[in-house]
Amino acid sequence: MIDIGFIGLGTMGRPMAGHLLAAGHRVLLHDVAPVSPELIAAGGIACKSGKEVAEEADAVIIMVPDTPHVEAVLFGKDGVASGISKGQIVVDMSSISPLATKEFARKIEALGADYLDAPVSGGEVGAKAASLTIMVGGPERAFGTMRPIFERMGKNVTHVGANGDGQTTKVANQIIVALTIEAVSEALLFASKAGANPALVRKALMGGFASSRILEVHGERMVKRNFDPGFRIELHQKDLNLALEGARALGLSLPSTAVAQQLFSSCTAHGGKGWDHSAMVRALELMAGHEIAAA
Repeated sequence: MIDIGFIGLGTMGRPMAGHLLAAGHRVLLHDVAPVSPELIAAGGIACKSGKEVAEEADAVIIMVPDTPHVEAVLFGKDGVASGISKGQIVVDMSSISPLATKEFARKIEALGADYLDAPVSGGEVGAKAASLTIMVGGPERAFGTMRPIFERMGKNVTHVGANGDGQTTKVANQIIVALTIEAVSEALLFASKAGANPALVRKALMGGFASSRILEVHGERMVKRNFDPGFRIELHQKDLNLALEGARALGLSLPSTAVAQQLFSSCTAHGGKGWDHSAMVRALELMAGHEIAAA
């Protein structure tokens, strides 16, 4: 059983690392904040730096918010790259730039280690339930080694191609999620404004072709006014920025993605960057002068 380093123990990383400890792995832990006592009690070993984690682990997993954070973890002072050895595997499970990912992979591979980009979908609920979807880019041999580890954290694990392809898949996922949240928001707002009960409309739609995981989970959030974050608006904005920047580089137009980003920006302007991304509905409600729960 391989020793695993885990860097980034926030909303997603903490339960993910917990599953690896529960599976019996020796897990080396590092975060900008003190390591959770629960993880230490479960057998986790706190390390002072990414370098120390890399020196002790066979594979190092990173789960941090954005591209600059991954770069700092890898190549900053006492970073992972300064402690990495030939034959090790570095796995970035954050959601970051596909272009930056390719550059990070080249640098790590130059040190003799393999690099996988393995972003996830499923949010805090999926992290806690070990039911994440994991989209992996990088060498097949490294994927083969890490697959049993991924399966401790997720249920749908797919090797989608070379380095950067995992991140590209995640960006595509985030486009679909944002546009589906927008569609559910508009539908429930329309129904409520027309005088229908939005909770019953949602229940009816769950039995038809419009049914989706977002209608099920986020539609319920909208009706019950529960916008405590599972996945924060500011993080989804970051992902849509990656989509729109990539589209510009590719010469593509993504008009609906741009609209979804503007709705998130409206929420942010009203103090909602920390709201759950299902709160996109609040931007539409502000324009309508109506809340869906008012029916």
